[in-house]
Amino acid sequence: MPQQKITKVVIPVAGLGTRLLPATKSQPKEMLPVGRKPVVQYVVEEMQAAGIEQILFVTGRKKMAIEDHFDADPELVKTLSSGGGYALLEELKYTETDVRFFYTRQSVPLGLGDAVNHAREFANDDHFVVALGDSIIKSDDGSNFTRKMMDLHLREGADCTLAVEEVDPDETYRYGIVKPRAGQEDRDVFEVEDLVEKPKLGTAPSNLAIAARYVFSPAIFEAIRRTAPDRQGELQLTDSIRLLIQLGHKVQAVRLRPGERRYDIGNFESYFKAFIDFALADEKYGYMIRQYLKRKAREL
Repeated sequence: MPQQKITKVVIPVAGLGTRLLPATKSQPKEMLPVGRKPVVQYVVEEMQAAGIEQILFVTGRKKMAIEDHFDADPELVKTLSSGGGYALLEELKYTETDVRFFYTRQSVPLGLGDAVNHAREFANDDHFVVALGDSIIKSDDGSNFTRKMMDLHLREGADCTLAVEEVDPDETYRYGIVKPRAGQEDRDVFEVEDLVEKPKLGTAPSNLAIAARYVFSPAIFEAIRRTAPDRQGELQLTDSIRLLIQLGHKVQAVRLRPGERRYDIGNFESYFKAFIDFALADEKYGYMIRQYLKRKAREL
């Protein structure tokens, strides 16, 4: 009987964040603030809004701050309550949830494929989502992109559904790039014929980059098992997805459309841009920040 609902997500957060040093020397990059929340809180809230009920973090060294962030803090609540800090208590509402959190450690950073493989027992025989913990997807109209991916994945009977976004052709070497099946290049949802991880300039099959969200059937675990490590000894998830295609499994992609944007907190340029955008959109402080930037722009 086909699965009727997807309720599990795997959030890999074991990366070292070296491109964000020294800010990430002693804290996870996923805990860097964007506006008034850490990056990973946006990801978790996106998953909750999509109907996810169980979250597995695949962590690494120096990632305990993530576990602490989503844990209840009775002592802090007591302090705020006794001091009349009821407005601040509202900011802790995110810890009051029926979603269950699980944690497992990827002790050695052996690639995204290896991180996903740590979720084999968690996923069991269920379809599940993978959401990278350092990327936020925001829709102008408030719709939930992951929810759309999950619905399409089950309706189309896919074994893998990828989010993709258009990138500058000169930047394709930085991403995993998909090749749409012939005749489907202009569709919002299309079957994937092939993938390549960080292609050399001028060799990319398209300018459609994998955008930090995936939905898988359990077939991905057999593909990971059969995937050879790359030259650095890491298991690349794109190689495993490519193997799925070669084995005859259905792999499809969903395109981010205008009004849907991914914020990849992978370097300082993208981090600064994300912080500015979320600060400008803040309900409480956005107006003051906009006025400040207008004054500042006249000095540039």
